[in-house]
Amino acid sequence: MAAGGSGDEAFQTFYTEVKQIEKRDSVLTSKQQIERLLRPGSSYFNLNPFEVLQIDPEATDEELKKRFRQLSILVHPDKNQDDADRAQLAFEAVDKAYKMLLDPEHKKKALDVIHAGKEYVEHMMSQKKKQLKKDGKPIDVEEDDPEMFRQAVYKQTMKLFAELEIKRKERDAKEMHERKRQREEEIETQERAKREREWQKNFEETRDGRVDSWRSFQAKGKTKKEKKNRTFLKPPKVKMEQRE
Repeated sequence: MAAGGSGDEAFQTFYTEVKQIEKRDSVLTSKQQIERLLRPGSSYFNLNPFEVLQIDPEATDEELKKRFRQLSILVHPDKNQDDADRAQLAFEAVDKAYKMLLDPEHKKKALDVIHAGKEYVEHMMSQKKKQLKKDGKPIDVEEDDPEMFRQAVYKQTMKLFAELEIKRKERDAKEMHERKRQREEEIETQERAKREREWQKNFEETRDGRVDSWRSFQAKGKTKKEKKNRTFLKPPKVKMEQRE
């Protein structure tokens, strides 16, 4: 498959294959659907809402609603009381995916990731073919096979969803750390202001006492000084006359 116009043909083939798989998987039992939604790595597999609901990205809102209703009934805890806890987790994954696709902004982001995955695979195919042509070799690559192309797009799409999720978590952690730092600064500022208010209050409440103490101290000092400076008349010393 060549890049460009034939790339669109391959993409249509890819979605045809996806639809066939969806038709096959749509008859999975409740237990099988729960296992699919909670399989190892599901925290990343389930980042793609179309993958969770097993629905074509080009599906209409009515088709989306119908698929959600079918799948939610299959995995609902009430229908799986022998495995209610895991059924609840599966149901939450389905509900989350459905709500994401009801939101135009979230749906567009998911479609952008899927299209980016397809474009990346097509670009890599084109690069491989150029290198093979340069080396004088047949320009056939494994992704020319529709199934291999589908798998390549699927893997690349999952990788992109995972990378975006990792970046989101890192961003959230950074923002949380910043909020924590700001909160600690706010608390420290509030505590400092509280200490200053308490000091000022204590200073005002004890001011009269300090003034009285100072006045008392000054008065005592003045009394001591006056006593020290007080003089008394002393009689003159009488000299004894010496006889000759």
